[in-house]
Order: sequence, then C-alpha cells, then structure tokens
Amino acid sequence: MFEGQPKGLYALALANTGERFGYYTMLAIFTLFLQAKFGFTATVTSNIFAGFLALVYFLPVVGGILADKFGFGKMVTLGIVVMFVGYICLAIPTGNNALGISAMIGSLFLIALGTGLFKGNLQVMVGNLYDDPKYSAKRDTAFSIFYMAINIGALFAPTAAEKITDWYMKSHNFVYNGDIPALAHQYLDGTLSGEAMQKFVSLASLQGVGTDTASLTGFANDYINVLSESYHMGFAVACVSLIVSMLIYVLGRKTFKHADVNNSSKQASGSEEAAVHTQELTPAETKSRVIALCLVFAVVIFFWMAFHQNGLTLTFFARDYTAATATGFTRIGFDVWNLVLIAIMVYALFSLFQSKKTKGRVISAFVLGAALAILYNNYNSMDEVINILPQKFQQFNPFFVVALTPVSMAVFSYLASKGKEPSAPRKIGIGMFIAAVGFMIMVWGSLGLPVPDDLASTTTDYRVTPNLLISTYLVLTFAELFLSPMGISFVSKVAPPKYKGLMMGGWFAATAVGNYLVSIIGMLWGGLPLWVLWGILVALCVISAVFIFSIMKKLEKVC
Repeated sequence: MFEGQPKGLYALALANTGERFGYYTMLAIFTLFLQAKFGFTATVTSNIFAGFLALVYFLPVVGGILADKFGFGKMVTLGIVVMFVGYICLAIPTGNNALGISAMIGSLFLIALGTGLFKGNLQVMVGNLYDDPKYSAKRDTAFSIFYMAINIGALFAPTAAEKITDWYMKSHNFVYNGDIPALAHQYLDGTLSGEAMQKFVSLASLQGVGTDTASLTGFANDYINVLSESYHMGFAVACVSLIVSMLIYVLGRKTFKHADVNNSSKQASGSEEAAVHTQELTPAETKSRVIALCLVFAVVIFFWMAFHQNGLTLTFFARDYTAATATGFTRIGFDVWNLVLIAIMVYALFSLFQSKKTKGRVISAFVLGAALAILYNNYNSMDEVINILPQKFQQFNPFFVVALTPVSMAVFSYLASKGKEPSAPRKIGIGMFIAAVGFMIMVWGSLGLPVPDDLASTTTDYRVTPNLLISTYLVLTFAELFLSPMGISFVSKVAPPKYKGLMMGGWFAATAVGNYLVSIIGMLWGGLPLWVLWGILVALCVISAVFIFSIMKKLEKVC
C-alpha cells in the first residue's frame, strides 16, 4: 500500500490533513452554531449551510482556472493565507444582530475562497506526481492514501469541537443540552407556551435556575451567549491547524516541487521529460474525455446531496432524535482514542499477514497485541454511562474511512490480480447503490418517530439508539470509498493535460451543486415524516446508479 510511493505524496497529504482538521472542526458545529446563536429555523440554516458548502466546492473551478495560468503552488499558498483570515474573522465573537450575521457571512466567503484556491490544486499536484510512468500504476492507491489522510484530520475534529464546547460550558456552570437553544430563543421571542414552556422550565431547573420570569429570561440569554462563544472558540482551532498545514507544505516542498507544473510551463520548458509525461490528444479525444467527465460529474451531484446530510439533517437527527447517552459496548466508539487504537489494530493485522520478513511480522504482532491491551483497559475504565454531544457522531465517517481503506484496497488488489477489478466509473455506480442502502437504514429506523414540528410538545420517550446513526455512517463510508477517491483519480487520469485544473475544478463544481441541493432535505425538515425525507435520498441514489451503468461503455472507453 505505502511501498514505492513518491515522497511528495506524503508531504501533500499531511498538508491537507492539517487543513481538513480545522475545516471539519468548524463544520462539526456549524449548523448547531447557526441555530444556537441566531435562532435560525431549519430552512434558513439549511440554505446558509448548503450555500457555504456549494461555494467551498464551486470556487475550485476558479482556483483551477487561475492555477492553469499562474501555477498550482502559488494558488495553494494563497489559499492557506485567505482561509486563515476567514477563520480568524469567524472566531471573533460578535452579536446575534444584523452586523453579526454580516460578519459571519463575510468570514464564510473568505473560507470558501481560500478552500477553492487550495483544495483542488493540491490534488492536481498529487495527480501530477503520477504522470511519471514509473508511478502511474499506483495512481488509484495514491489517491486512496491521500483520501485517508484527509479523514485522519476529520477524525479528530468532532472531539476537538466537543471538548471545547464541554469545557467552556462547564466553566460557566452550564451543561450542554441540545433542546435548550431553540426553546430559549422561543422563550425570548414570546412564542413559547403550553407543554413547550413546561419543558423549558424543567430543563432550566436542571441547570440550577429558578422558575420566575427574571431567572428564566436571564438563563435564556446567558445560555445562548455562552454556547455561542464556545462555538467561536471551536472555530479558532482551524487557525492553529492552518499554521501547521503551511509549515508542512513549505518544509516538504522539495519533495513535490516537480509536480507544481501546469501544461503551459511544461510546454515552455521544452524538456524531453516534459514531452514524455505530457500526452498529446486530438480534438476528438479531448472532446470525448470532457464529455465523459461531465457525465460522471452529473451523477456525483446526487451522491454529495445525500452524503453531506451528515452536517445538516443527520446532525439534526443526532441532536433531536438520538439518545444523548451511550452504554455497554456502544461507549467504545465515542472516545476518539479508542477509534485510533482500532484503526492501528486493523493496519497491524494487515501488516502481520503481508510482511515478508519475520522481523516485520513480530513487530506487527507486538503492535496488535499492545493496541488490543490498551483498548481493553480503556474500555473497562470508561463510565458506565457517557454523555454524547450531537457533533460527536461526525467522527464515525472519517474513522471508518481510515480503518476500511486498507480493506478496500486489499479487495481491489485481489480483484486486480484476477483481472476482475471494476473500472473507476463502475466503482462510482456501485457506490451510488451502497449509498441508497445507507439511507434505507435511516428509513427503517425513523418509522414511527414524531415529525420535527411536534418535538417541542412531545413528552414521550422517542429517542433511538446511537447505533442507528453509527450503522448508517458505516454503510455510507463504504459508498464513499467506492466513489470519492476513485472519482478524483478518474478525473486526474482522464482530464486532458491542458484542462487539468479546470476539470478538477469541475469535479468540485459538481460537488458544489450536490452540496447546495443538500438544503432541499433541510427545507423539508419540519412537517414531513422522517422516513419520507430519507426515502427521497434513496430514490435519487438508485436513479443515479442506474444512469451511470447505462452509459458505462462510454465512460470505460476513455479510461
């Protein structure tokens, strides 16, 4: 898996790990922040969230066009700087008035712009490393490693966000409860009555607050302000992670400097090496490749529409419908270090069977045994009941990516040895079917649950086991491993040389459209049964999978 890869891969991957850690720390709490601080409805929150994600994934088109003209490395460096400024602005506490909203939107634009300059161009440089015939056969493996590095950063992000929120709330003598922010805003607006008022008074009393009007008003204001400030502190984490990312990028530059070259500079150099590595295409071949890529882009729109519900409706579901505590074996997954140990065990197990020397097998066995012993000790020392913040669920997807990447690569390697490995487009189609299965789990688990609009007045115990969301994230991760790294590799491989930056930007533009469509499910969140919402996503994933298999011959022709 790691053997024979160019050193530049690891420098670029680690630089991306730092940036993604900050981004996913912010994203883990972003929708919670919007509703807690500003009291936005699900519809408004969904539009802001989807609009931001759309910009994050659309602006790489602009970044790709600029990089094709000025160079990939320059755009990556500029992107880090712009993102840093955006995160600093977002981390500064502001009021929840119009000025605060404007400052937040301006910060989001800077973050999206910086990401657009950074993200796609970094991945193009990874692809450029494999234009060398010596490494070309390792392209798919390289993007799986690169994708795994992204998710290592994402794995620790929810825990960082949770720890900061938990610490800051406790320092102000509050305990987080996901039901309080919405009720507090309604109380201050004068729209709370009946059973919802009783629920708010009960929750306030559990926080040590009196039941008189003055006490409740003060509590509502203080709770909203303290929780909002804790989220601002969480956003500041991204600033630190970007400094680390920049240091890795600068210090490791010598290992990938040769990949920081666009088609114009290759032609200008006139070197023999450039001539070997740059493939000349006829206009017809160029057109065929661009059409094939656009067809793939059209399909992945609906995957991202479904997948990025993790930061929106699946987070709403975690907050409003999922048990806020975990017991038994389920507890093990809510400590990020336990997940790290499990991932280490997976890699040690693979190394144990793949090592060609006795020394390697002995070391692997030792690491496996040590990780298992530490995990066993950690599990036995955990509290019998642990509290869960809703953002914590977002660590399961990156964990599954990290842990399952060697499994997927081993399966694909075995199939390749038998001459049966699916092509990249075929993997994408399979991934869409798997995504449909993931949301079928949510359909099944949501049957009989009250609609969101009725939650404030619902007093019966309706919360489901955390294992429902964990299972969903597991299946969606399988879909992601079939689709995302393979899609990026496909673009890197098929894109005409003079349009590489633009085509990688096109991949992100398709992702942007999908991310904006995320808001549709969020806007429907309210009066519809939950199983209907998840059923819409199931239908879209199935239709997309059928479409991509119907054009498979056209896609595989350009591979």
